[in-house]
Amino acid sequence: MKLLFNNKKEDLLSRLKKQDPAAQKIFYDQSVKRFLSVAKSYISDIYQAEDCVIKAYCKIFKHIESFRGEGNFEGWARKIVVNECLNFIKSHKTVFYLDDVHASVLEEIHEEQIVFDFNAQELLDQLPDAYRMVFNLYVIEEYSHQEIADTLNISTAVSKTQLFRAKEKLRKIYFQQQKKLKNEHI
Repeated sequence: MKLLFNNKKEDLLSRLKKQDPAAQKIFYDQSVKRFLSVAKSYISDIYQAEDCVIKAYCKIFKHIESFRGEGNFEGWARKIVVNECLNFIKSHKTVFYLDDVHASVLEEIHEEQIVFDFNAQELLDQLPDAYRMVFNLYVIEEYSHQEIADTLNISTAVSKTQLFRAKEKLRKIYFQQQKKLKNEHI
């Protein structure tokens, strides 16, 4: 969060706690792109991701008094965004599915043949929701498998399996894209 109001972060936070609309707008303007990016990493539909971010801001501003100053305020707000996305996914998906994944044999590609031009968000958007949630919580939010299991109400074994399968699926998608690019350049 950038320093504002006489170069004091605490001043912005105190104004936010007083429900100051100007401070809310400043915080929104500073953080909306980052928070939308976070939401988009969990929810592929941009309109649903935006809805989650808007709901998260409402919760942030409504419950700002519960921020006790322990840790980073932006980290606290980010967690609200993540939780809002997880709640959305839980409310729209009633089943955690584990699809059958057979051990795939990936074509060996020499490093010099790999083009490192790809959009990570496009890769993540191709993952099933269950895989994407676990992948994001583990890789991006740095949750442990136990924390993921507690958050999503699944076992740690399911969390580990979903992460493994997400990585395998990402690898497969990536190599398919590389193969397609290679064929287009021939």
